[in-house]
Amino acid sequence: MLKDALPEIITQQLPGPKAAAIIGRRAAAIPDAIKCVYPLVIERGAGAMVEDVDGNHFVDWVGGVGVLNIGYSHPEVVAAVKAQADKYFHGMFNIVTHEGYVELAETMNAMVPVRGDKKMTFFANSGAEANENAVKIAKAFTKRPNIIVFSGAFHGRTMLTMTMTAKKAYAHGLGPFPDGIYRAQFPYLYRKPAGIKSADAIDYYTESLERVFEEASPAEHVAAIVVEPLQGEGGFIPAPLEWIQAVRKICDQKGILLIADEVQTGFCRTGRMFATEYWQEVGAAPDIITTAKSIAAGLPLSAISARAEIIEAVRGGTIGGTYCGNPVACAAALKVIEIMKRDRLDLRALEISAIIFDRFNSWQDQYLEIGDVRGIGAMVGIEFVKDRISKEPYPELVSAIVDEAVKTGLIIESAGIYGNVIRFLAPLVISDAQLDAGLDIFEKALKKCV
Repeated sequence: MLKDALPEIITQQLPGPKAAAIIGRRAAAIPDAIKCVYPLVIERGAGAMVEDVDGNHFVDWVGGVGVLNIGYSHPEVVAAVKAQADKYFHGMFNIVTHEGYVELAETMNAMVPVRGDKKMTFFANSGAEANENAVKIAKAFTKRPNIIVFSGAFHGRTMLTMTMTAKKAYAHGLGPFPDGIYRAQFPYLYRKPAGIKSADAIDYYTESLERVFEEASPAEHVAAIVVEPLQGEGGFIPAPLEWIQAVRKICDQKGILLIADEVQTGFCRTGRMFATEYWQEVGAAPDIITTAKSIAAGLPLSAISARAEIIEAVRGGTIGGTYCGNPVACAAALKVIEIMKRDRLDLRALEISAIIFDRFNSWQDQYLEIGDVRGIGAMVGIEFVKDRISKEPYPELVSAIVDEAVKTGLIIESAGIYGNVIRFLAPLVISDAQLDAGLDIFEKALKKCV
């Protein structure tokens, strides 16, 4: 069975002949701006494995960029989707109530670690939509116009979320952009300024946030501060809990809402159902959480959750949409959550984490090009540099490793503001044998490319 297979390349080159023909058609029909660097065309997916149209097998460490925590084609999710499709595909929730939406909202309300006793959830279609809705809700509740985001942040590709996103390669030539979005420094501890001691770093980054109130927007005009518990596109950089506690304190003092963007970190990826459970454990739970990606095993769905008084502040007609909370997607999400809880994928993430960190840390001892290894749970980044003193980024090496690894059956992806980080986002259903095979391919590629 494909889900139990190991990586194997049977064609003489990649892409194989069938894939090459389809990739040629892609180039003629689809804009170059939607890039794909991988020389394969998927035929089937199961668990953590992909089979391409030429019969090659790849172990996938990208998982649709964090969408497939439960893996490709989980049979129970497939069955749930088929059962719902037999009843109806769609019923706009503003027109007809469908129970799947209600049940999924109840399920989310019982799980999300946001502040407050009574919680509410509504649904959108993507992570960007969820983040945009969270900002709308924060503004409606606080009656304030501005928000604060961070260096390295990625929040989406809508006009608002492009503006919130730090890396302007995602927004090149698309301005002007919305006003009222201000940026502070995220605690990228590996690249803290020279002369700042580790013990003083949290204070330094906290002061960076407070300077926004002096130099950009007075606190009384700020509706929300938006934080990723672990930056994804920014380079898999965890937000230190001591810093989160400081941010939470600032929000409480100044009447600002704390929004956690859990689009990539949610649904067991970090060893908890939600990464903000770690925040909650240190008394710094957020006010609003946005989730998406692995919520529905690949069907378009996202969620916005907060305490009732916050969500109820929005006026009728300002949230919702045609496809938001689609019945088929809701059916998938309910089954995904059931399986994640039953099979304890949060604990599996921690098991995977131990294996990954052990190998990555051993490589760091061998290769001077590895500057940093970091992450939470099974969301791990490995940063490459030209030397450890200057920490000059080494994106050329990362590109070479990505290209080399796929040739022998491992799909990996770069990240980071400099493009010099390789990220681990494999499905949490990956077997130990597949994990080891991927690690072996990665190490061979690393040896060949350094």
